[in-house]
Amino acid sequence: MEQNQLDQETFSCSICLDLLKDPVTIPCGHSYCMNCIKSFWDEENQKEIHSCPQCRETFMPRPFLQKSSMLGALVEQLKKTGLQAAPADHCYAGPEDVACDFCTGRKLKAIKSCLVCLASYCEKHLQPHYDSATFKKHKLVEPSKNLQENICSRHDEVMNMFCRTDQKCICIICLLNEHKGHDTVSAAAERTERQRELEVRREEIQQRIQDREKDVKLLQQEVEAINHSADKTVEDSEKIFTELIRLIQKRSSDVKQQIRSQQETEVSRVQELQEKLEQEITELKRKDAELKQLSNTEDHNQFLHNYPSLSALSESTHSSSINIRPLRYFEDVIAAVSELKEFDQPSSIDILPPVFKNVIAAVSELKEFDQPSSIDILPPVFKNVIAAVSELKEFDQPSSIDILPPVFKNVTAAVSELRDKLQDILRDTWTNISLTLTEVDVLHSEPEEKGRAGFLQYSCEITLDPNTANRYLLLSEENRKVTLMNQYQSYSSHPDRFTDYFQVLSRESLTGRCYWEVEWRGGVSVAVAYKNISRAGRGSECGFGRNDKSWALNCSQDGYRFGHNNIWTSISGPGSSRVGVYLDHRAGLLSFYSVSETMTLLHRVQTTFTQPLHAGVLVNWPGDSAELCKLK
Repeated sequence: MEQNQLDQETFSCSICLDLLKDPVTIPCGHSYCMNCIKSFWDEENQKEIHSCPQCRETFMPRPFLQKSSMLGALVEQLKKTGLQAAPADHCYAGPEDVACDFCTGRKLKAIKSCLVCLASYCEKHLQPHYDSATFKKHKLVEPSKNLQENICSRHDEVMNMFCRTDQKCICIICLLNEHKGHDTVSAAAERTERQRELEVRREEIQQRIQDREKDVKLLQQEVEAINHSADKTVEDSEKIFTELIRLIQKRSSDVKQQIRSQQETEVSRVQELQEKLEQEITELKRKDAELKQLSNTEDHNQFLHNYPSLSALSESTHSSSINIRPLRYFEDVIAAVSELKEFDQPSSIDILPPVFKNVIAAVSELKEFDQPSSIDILPPVFKNVIAAVSELKEFDQPSSIDILPPVFKNVTAAVSELRDKLQDILRDTWTNISLTLTEVDVLHSEPEEKGRAGFLQYSCEITLDPNTANRYLLLSEENRKVTLMNQYQSYSSHPDRFTDYFQVLSRESLTGRCYWEVEWRGGVSVAVAYKNISRAGRGSECGFGRNDKSWALNCSQDGYRFGHNNIWTSISGPGSSRVGVYLDHRAGLLSFYSVSETMTLLHRVQTTFTQPLHAGVLVNWPGDSAELCKLK
């Protein structure tokens, strides 16, 4: 048999569809590649029945496979003479492929479909469309399974017309009948028109894609900027807090050292005094023994002779009485240090100083990025970004993509402000502690024994805290003077502010010994109060002198009244426009004086103060005022 008459299918394996490799012939006569039939039968081992993939004849047991030398030699010879397996483009059509409509038997894959013939062709059967002038005008497209959709279901004609009225493809018979009089064009003409519109739309889409890619790039840059800013903020915050910790530890060490030093000084002073007193006691006992012996002398002349020299007592070098302070020597130091603890109370943001609230507010602003429940809770700048991203999702053209601001600057600034504030607090508290430590003494003498000059050595600079002032109070003279006005003052909202009583507290807390003077006009109350006195409402828990957290001397043209825990007592004394206040916190002593050319005690309180105190002023009527005097 001549080689060009050989059918390629005869020498192909029906399993791999390629030329036979190591061919074997099974009992039914069909031939396969050795590896192909072995793999096929290996999959059937569980059934214990082996069959031919083509004719389905079964064999039991599994046949022994032996290579067919003659068939193998023939295949090799065919390879040498040019007969090969079908190239990839001419392989047989599978279930998902478009098959050639003109192949008989096993069909090859189609490589083109003709919209005129409404048929699909393999490479061999497509050749006439290239060679014959009759077919050269036919429209060839990629293989399609949907060619029958181009046939009119009513007239079995090709639908090569388009009805613009009904927006559908029609055949020539439809055009002459039910679509007669409609706006119709050829399908090719309509395609050309739609193609132009499509290109315009594609250009718009491409432009939007470019715009979106630019926006995405900008947002990515902003993400990188945010991450960098956050990392830098964390790094700076850690440095600042490390510095604060170091500063607090140093202050703690300094306080301990100064307490111990003051302890040694005071103990040494007391022990020295104790030794002198003990020496005096010993001398007095010796003198008493001599006098006793003299009193027992029976010789009158001897008694009278020795009496002048023995009866005389040397003057004591020490005070006849020593006043010992209560055993609370270092409690004011503890109170001064305890003020620092108030800045670390997490129970309520309202009790924190404003600088801490700034840190919390700045961090809270960052946390709002992660709240998906409502866009309304976000700051406007973030709403702009979300709106811009939403526009991307909706495929609309945004006017612009707003760029996020460097939000972490707020945190860095707030933390830096916190550091500066804490440094001020530590410095002020260190000053209070140092002053308190220098006042730790055992022997107590009343300053009034030395007159006004004795009090002035304990004078302290006091200023009024605007965050506590009632909205009708005007502060002036560097926050040392307060005047009651007829209209609101421009104060910001603050939890420490008195809402109803026309009152204000000092910024400084008072411990140890303090003295200050108040120049008043009209009607005022000069007071001291604990920091935790209530601020909101007109109840007695808020007014100076009306609760157990405040002590007040009311001053007016009608005289003086003292109040504590809402018990008021009329006080007699010389009228004066200046009142002096002396506080010995450790001794629990509070005294009010009328100050003019002389100082006259108006009222004295002996109690136990459990917290640091703040100076306070209440003003009665519009136009009335009070001023903390400069004494240094």
